[in-house]
Amino acid sequence: MKRAILGRAPSTAMITWSFVIALALEMVPWGNWPVPGFVAFVLVFWNIFQPRRVGIALAWLVGIVMDVHAGSLLGQHALAYSILSYGAIALHRRILWYSIPGQALQLLPLFFITHVVVSLVNLFLSGVSPSWVYLVSPIVTAALWIPVTNIVLNRLNRPLSSTAAIGR
Repeated sequence: MKRAILGRAPSTAMITWSFVIALALEMVPWGNWPVPGFVAFVLVFWNIFQPRRVGIALAWLVGIVMDVHAGSLLGQHALAYSILSYGAIALHRRILWYSIPGQALQLLPLFFITHVVVSLVNLFLSGVSPSWVYLVSPIVTAALWIPVTNIVLNRLNRPLSSTAAIGR
């Protein structure tokens, strides 16, 4: 099977916009549908393919933004995303050896851990246990890994146009 690698480094604008879009998608009221963790997905993607540019500090910062949005305990998502980011960075070399569907299976436990951390904090603070829909979300996030990673890698691995290569 073909390994997933980046042909060229993404721009800072591409990384920034991917986080902005993920945050916007997290703020959409989806109702009771099992929705993927868009921010967790983008965070793991860049942690694996650009671990030196997107690290634990950015995960913590994005988590604080999510805490403010959700109106939850300040630091709840920051803790979960920091753990997620640490796991993704620690495993990024191993994960890159797998095919994209294999990567999705390898990342599924990381997405579950993120949801378990948030669920445990909610359980300790309010005594509210999550519904089954909340626990299906990591599976949906891992399933989303396959098409989105293929699309982004195809975009980043396509050759530059001849005019862009010359510098015009």
